[in-house]
Amino acid sequence: MLWIKALHIVFIASWFAGLFYLPRIFVNLAMVEPGSVAERERLLLMSRKLYRFMTILAVPALALGLWLWLHYGIGKGPGQGWMHAKLLIVVALLGYHHSCGVLLRKFESGQMQRSHVWFRWFNEAPVLMMFAAVILVVVKPF
Repeated sequence: MLWIKALHIVFIASWFAGLFYLPRIFVNLAMVEPGSVAERERLLLMSRKLYRFMTILAVPALALGLWLWLHYGIGKGPGQGWMHAKLLIVVALLGYHHSCGVLLRKFESGQMQRSHVWFRWFNEAPVLMMFAAVILVVVKPF
């Protein structure tokens, strides 16, 4: 079980690296001057590659978490409300991941209307979700 936990943590950390960095690229994309085609294309290429990579990393992170939950009984039984809260955060993170893909497609099609300030705030969501998930898993407050 320790190997599964260790791999789960590695893939979660790797996935989060993408969740933290992709919106930062979106900040830069939102700040690109209208005539800077090369800069825009370079940032879009980076965004596409990172989104694909973080999607690939999310799959084993989720699979290993599911394995821990189903096969080892982690989070089951009385006094395990923290796991339900954590699973809600996981669903929110999947939604955030998906919304990053939607935003990327809008950038690619030239339909993005949001400012770099909006993306700076958008970038904070995974930090808050990670903070909450770690507190729930380590402290198990309920």
